[in-house]
Amino acid sequence: MESDELYPIAILIDELKSEDVNLRLNAIHRISTIALALGPQRARDELIPFLQDSLDDEDEVLLALAEELGKGMEEYLGGKKYAHLLLGPLENLAAVEETVVRDKASDSLPLFATESINKIAALLTPQQIEESYVPLLKRLTTGEWFTSRTSAAALYASIYPSASPATQDELRKLYTALAGDDTPMVRRAAARHLGGLVNTLSKEHVLNDALPVYRKLSTDDQDSVRLLTVDDLIAIAQKLGPAEVNEQLRVSLRSSVSDKSWRVRYMVADHFVKLAEAVGSDIVKEEMVGAYVSLLKDNEAEVRSAGAGQLPGFAKLIDRDAILSRILPCVRDLAADSSQHVRAALGMQISGLAPLLGREATIEHLLPLFLQLLKDDFPDVRLNIISKLETVNGVIGIDLLSQSLLPAIVELAEDKQWRVRQAIIEYIPLLANQLGVAFFDEQLGNLCMSWLGDNVFSIREAATVNLKRLTEVFGVEWARQAIVPKVLQMGSHPNYLYRMTTIFAITSLAPCLTTDVIRENVLGTVLNMVTDPIPNIRFNVAKALEVLATTLAANPEGKDLAHGRIVPAVQMLKNDADPDVRYFAGKAFEKAVQLAVVG
Repeated sequence: MESDELYPIAILIDELKSEDVNLRLNAIHRISTIALALGPQRARDELIPFLQDSLDDEDEVLLALAEELGKGMEEYLGGKKYAHLLLGPLENLAAVEETVVRDKASDSLPLFATESINKIAALLTPQQIEESYVPLLKRLTTGEWFTSRTSAAALYASIYPSASPATQDELRKLYTALAGDDTPMVRRAAARHLGGLVNTLSKEHVLNDALPVYRKLSTDDQDSVRLLTVDDLIAIAQKLGPAEVNEQLRVSLRSSVSDKSWRVRYMVADHFVKLAEAVGSDIVKEEMVGAYVSLLKDNEAEVRSAGAGQLPGFAKLIDRDAILSRILPCVRDLAADSSQHVRAALGMQISGLAPLLGREATIEHLLPLFLQLLKDDFPDVRLNIISKLETVNGVIGIDLLSQSLLPAIVELAEDKQWRVRQAIIEYIPLLANQLGVAFFDEQLGNLCMSWLGDNVFSIREAATVNLKRLTEVFGVEWARQAIVPKVLQMGSHPNYLYRMTTIFAITSLAPCLTTDVIRENVLGTVLNMVTDPIPNIRFNVAKALEVLATTLAANPEGKDLAHGRIVPAVQMLKNDADPDVRYFAGKAFEKAVQLAVVG
């Protein structure tokens, strides 16, 4: 009996010692099963010590162990009161050399807490926190190898709120020591996680402890450290009042915006809206507008791109006059920027200014820029402008938008970049809804049909979906007269791709069509294609017949039609020479028969 009880742990030990990495990985992933077989007592007494002593392995295996220990493993040890036992192996994992494993291990420690941000405190009693977690944190923080100190920085915010006041004092001092570590990697970790710790501190401790740490890190000689302090600056500003922000952070704010490293300035630009919201309206007016202008005029394209990405968000925080006098001149410069990536970033965001400026200012200042960007040589710029035109439409109205931009949109419909053509297609139904059926038929109807013959499959596919959406906008009778005849005409085209497009279009349109339209206009063409020489077309015909049968099943007349004409056609395809055709025909036959019989 004892031998049987030892079997699971013996198997685990054998597999963990195997030369085959996959076997070792499988053993690690089955730790919870092994623990369950052993029972809580033996899992605590044998399994955990074994895992703690057997960490000398490949990174992939250690990573798997870090993940498994964070997946509720404490339940197999007897519940939350034994969760502290997992800290041992996790401490060792947090000190290993491989960065990915350290990160996973650090994540696992707070993962066996409950749903609060500081999860570990909900699992451990105050006594366990003081006896198990805090000593672990001290050992990692003062460890000889920088790897353990780097991991330690990630663990303070999780435990700080649950620690005793005396321990909290000690933890703040230990974190300050991490921020002054000789190793840049440790200082980077301290900068990365300072914001999380700040969120748990009182305002007094933010001013007395966190602020000096931030200032030290934000003036570090390594730009890889300084760039991580932007999030810390936001977190500190959110904890302080406007007067304190003005007194304590104004100089730091200026320093970050004008940092000698473009990577730091990029981080400021990329987080600019959050930063502006955190510092308050007074500093936004006095400092942030000028700072934002300087970032939009930065020498580095990456910084200008990041700044352009914050355009509508920051514009919402300032008044209309400031947008027109300070921001808009920069926007004009960005529209002609030498970097295509800057112009693309601007194209994605510029439409967000329209609701803030109003109709007249949009027409005067933004419309010329839209036209300029729509004619940009770089396809992503054109694509981004097109995808955001709905916002502009809501401000200036479809009439003016169509007069000003429709010629450019029609030109882009034939753009050599297929992604641009696809963006135009996806915008057409919205445009159609605003233009009305008469204007649409005159200006865009032929264009929509021409996409069905595009040489790129994604465009043809998008064009068929477009027809369905247009039918939903204009109604079935419009589709019967304007779309269906042209689609069916392609069904007899010598080129099989056109015939394939006919089937795709019918499959897409079918749910929107009535029984009369299917019977009188569509079904005959589809049935004629049952004998098409191309197998790909025949199995797509089977798919189309299944969709048609589903649509027809909505009323008794449709069921009769499906039973009388669709079922025999699908039966024929079931006997096709091609196996794919037979497969899809079999599915369609089952569906058609089921729908025809019901009711």
